[in-house]
Amino acid sequence: MAASTRIIVCPHCAAANRVPEERLSDGGNCGKCKSALFTGHPVELTTANFGAHVERSELPVVVDFWAPWCGPCRAMAPAFEQAATRLEPHVRLAKLNTEEEQALAARFGIRSIPTLIVFEHGREIARQSGAMDAGSLVRWIQSVT
Repeated sequence: MAASTRIIVCPHCAAANRVPEERLSDGGNCGKCKSALFTGHPVELTTANFGAHVERSELPVVVDFWAPWCGPCRAMAPAFEQAATRLEPHVRLAKLNTEEEQALAARFGIRSIPTLIVFEHGREIARQSGAMDAGSLVRWIQSVT
């Protein structure tokens, strides 16, 4: 029987990579740009790469909708970084600046920030508003993925 694989989107060039399930923890490099597929840091999302990461990835993707002027967003940023380190390679964390990507924020009805949305195969499966510490973030994400 063939090994199960997952599509992992490169955080650097947004190329789709097929990775055997049992090799996820090994990290691996992108077949296109040769960069690491897992960096332990959230991916910066834009209109240009949103579809690749959220709709194409076979990992759950947690998007932090934030803005630079938002105090709670800035306070949560280090916790979100820590959560990325703890949850990769099983979950991809990403950040979307709502000031720069207003159309995407509107598309998902973002009314307050920070707002976290968990996507699986391009579909929203969970949403949480408000800042959280790293432990709370990890627990919430693990409970919904």
